[in-house]
Amino acid sequence: MRKITLNLLPGDGIGVDVIREGRRVLERLAQLHGGLTFHFKELPWSCQYYLEHGRMMPKDGMATLSDCDAILLGAVGFPGVPDHVSLQLLLPIRREFDQYVNFRPVTLLEGLDSPLKKSAIDFVVFRENTEGEYCGRGHVEAADTPDERVVQEAVFTRKGTERIIRHAFEHAKKHGLKRLAGATKSNALNYSMVFWDKVFKVVAADYPGIEARLIHVDALAGLFIIKPESLDVVVASNLFGDILTDLGSAMLGSIGVAPSANLNPERKFPSMFEPIHGSAPDIAGKGIANPVGTLWATALMLEHLELPQLSTKLMAAIKSVLKARQIRTPDLGGKSTTTEMVDAILGELQ
Repeated sequence: MRKITLNLLPGDGIGVDVIREGRRVLERLAQLHGGLTFHFKELPWSCQYYLEHGRMMPKDGMATLSDCDAILLGAVGFPGVPDHVSLQLLLPIRREFDQYVNFRPVTLLEGLDSPLKKSAIDFVVFRENTEGEYCGRGHVEAADTPDERVVQEAVFTRKGTERIIRHAFEHAKKHGLKRLAGATKSNALNYSMVFWDKVFKVVAADYPGIEARLIHVDALAGLFIIKPESLDVVVASNLFGDILTDLGSAMLGSIGVAPSANLNPERKFPSMFEPIHGSAPDIAGKGIANPVGTLWATALMLEHLELPQLSTKLMAAIKSVLKARQIRTPDLGGKSTTTEMVDAILGELQ
């Protein structure tokens, strides 16, 4: 019997709903597998926790989190707690667990209606996840005076830049993908992006069978919309990858369906899996959140945990329910509840 320990971070808003349903699906998958059990440790760290304790997690939070095989996160953020504060739950996990690969598939599953007049949307984005524009460094000078000046730093290291670019190329090589685009803005960012371009070209030289292009991020955003079929793999810095993948999720018809994996490929630390969507305070507690993003992220987690058959089984069930177009949450134009959609997916798992 294989026992897998999962730390659950429901967080805020609809995160509570989707993680609850994700747990139900994992329990059913364990029953179907027979030789597998999941042990769940649910942690209450959230904006509510911050309002009560003055911090997003306890002082020993990272040590507590490290004792698991993987982390499943719902969403973080709620009115009354500034976003730069609430992110002090998510960003430290990514940095301290060296989850330097943020992997986000942009795939239009059958049954989803893209706002674009496109049917061929199927590519992946690799986002650098621990440094770059989100390094958290900077300073304020002459605060609250007419001469106030704010400096926000971006830190790009050779190690950090090379490993995310190489990871993207290795993914393309492994999966037989021939085109890889690197997001840049070296015409304006004359230090960080010139450096990024240099490293990209060095790494690309090791993969002569892959068509590698550096594309200015604004032009690349246009390709997402106008010609997504021209993309196989995209690699980007922390900020550019964040923006591009939110655009990518919107291309699928709802931000509620897209998944995200924060990976430590060397497995020295646990990896973390989450939907792209936020906490959606306006629908929190109403039971109408789309659970697909969380369940797709769960499938990515199962793949990472070397349970590919369960991952494939879950994705097949998700695709079947979407394709049938009978059970649809409001974001997809229907009236179904979160639980009703998960019940349908559980039925397909049988």
